[in-house]
Amino acid sequence: MAVAAVLALVAPLAGARSAEAADGGYRYWSFWTASEHGEWRYAQQGPAGLRPDDGEVVGFRFTASRDAGESDGESEGPADGEGPGGGRGDGATPRPTADFREICADNGPAAGRKRVALVVDPGTGADAPSGEKPPEPRTACALLEPGGSAADALAAEAPPLRYDSSALLCAIEGYPKSGCGERISGGGEDGPDSSDPGDDRADGSDGLDDSGPTAPLYLGVGVLILLAAGAARQVRRRRP
Repeated sequence: MAVAAVLALVAPLAGARSAEAADGGYRYWSFWTASEHGEWRYAQQGPAGLRPDDGEVVGFRFTASRDAGESDGESEGPADGEGPGGGRGDGATPRPTADFREICADNGPAAGRKRVALVVDPGTGADAPSGEKPPEPRTACALLEPGGSAADALAAEAPPLRYDSSALLCAIEGYPKSGCGERISGGGEDGPDSSDPGDDRADGSDGLDDSGPTAPLYLGVGVLILLAAGAARQVRRRRP
């Protein structure tokens, strides 16, 4: 009974540690397409693979997603077509309206070219990395070759772009200045920063959060179990 009592005390501590790790998320550029009715929806392909038709709208939103490990069957994530935690996050949609006629009002049909409306939303101050201020959202009408991709539209209208070694989109028009898909800890702060844009990226290569007193916790658990075992032996010796 003494050991059971100790385990009952230890279990909430272990659960708290797991919950702390699960509270984190990622900061990244999410990729969106628009429905026929102008509603934003998560892109099912990365921008390099998606080849929009004339008259379509694509959008990019910089966001801080805090539940990127959850999934409800849809695909959402950074602009490489793969979610940071392998599932859908709580990334907000681009704020400008997905209205092709408004965005491309000054660009009529052109022979051998297609028009793709582009929306770039760097997000809010709450989404921004520490020390950075997001630019204002903007729109553009990209004129592309018939086989042009959403990535081509972005490169034409919103340079400079920055990618990491796994083709994850890190920056649009130079924002943010550094980092790429960093983890956000449970307290809302960024994970370890690095000048290498490939470090701490949301590709699942390092999904562990090293914060928190892991070693002291397990050491304390071991001491409690030993004390409980000793108490149990004393009880058995005193029995007639």
